[in-house]
Amino acid sequence: MKFTEVTVHTTTEGSELVADILWRYSNYGVAISDVKDVIALQRDKVMYWDYMDEDLTKDTGEVLVKAFVALEDAPAALPSIRRDLEEMASNCGGCMPLGSLEMTTRTVEGDDWIEIWRKHFRPIHIGGRVVVVPEWIKYEKQPQEVIIKLDSNMAFGTGEHETTSMCLELLQNYLTPESVCLDVGCGSGILGISAVLLGAKSAYLTDIDPIATQSAEHNCMLNGVEQKCTVLRTDLIGDGEVVADIALANITADVLCRLAPTLPPHVRAGGTLILSGIIKEKLQGVLSAFAAVGFLHEKTVNKGEWYACVFTKKAV
Repeated sequence: MKFTEVTVHTTTEGSELVADILWRYSNYGVAISDVKDVIALQRDKVMYWDYMDEDLTKDTGEVLVKAFVALEDAPAALPSIRRDLEEMASNCGGCMPLGSLEMTTRTVEGDDWIEIWRKHFRPIHIGGRVVVVPEWIKYEKQPQEVIIKLDSNMAFGTGEHETTSMCLELLQNYLTPESVCLDVGCGSGILGISAVLLGAKSAYLTDIDPIATQSAEHNCMLNGVEQKCTVLRTDLIGDGEVVADIALANITADVLCRLAPTLPPHVRAGGTLILSGIIKEKLQGVLSAFAAVGFLHEKTVNKGEWYACVFTKKAV
């Protein structure tokens, strides 16, 4: 099978936003090529090379985000990708460096992209206990560590980005053995699966993307938590059956604001809501949207350009 490889030139700050756009048009994979990852591999002694070209560790500030689109789908997808990139740049309004957003394409054969894609992942340590390990990498578990295995070939969310790591770190502060958790916009399922592996009673994982729910189901089975995790294809609007002690949503600020009126029925009184995927310019809008529907702002944390917020639902 042939694919069109779409490459967008951006920055570290813009890479996840670009990747999120490209996921809309690819069922086959998105890869981020960032020299900072190579530098981290050396620094953390995760991987060793007998020889490596010094140019590989020169940080030019440019990051390449690649997506693989079925050849027959490319003529329709490429103009839409360009439109979405331009809309993203307009919405950011200069709030973060996005680079040139130049887009290039080429045709690639067969499944070569899978090996290219997999080379970009490594075990990720989050919040002292959690280690996210790609399914294809061997890792020796250390005492007290909780291992989350992921095969993210089909959905966004590996734990490497600041938005996801903040959610996982915050989650560990609020989780109890009786917690029922809700992962809204679950992608790969990393947050809901982590909640159960960290000791939650159960978790609901929801997404409107069928590729995401398929990936989440696969990752639930991979981690042996399918009996405690329920994966639903829904955006929760009008569905009042799921009620959680802790709800998590790592999406974008605009989508979070749209979801705000629909979330209160899904969080018990006194329960916790953790939101991430928010840039500074959108933070106040998110705080206002959730205050208006009965959530009390507890705290805000940030990593790099990104912010995460913790709320408590007002008791009735």
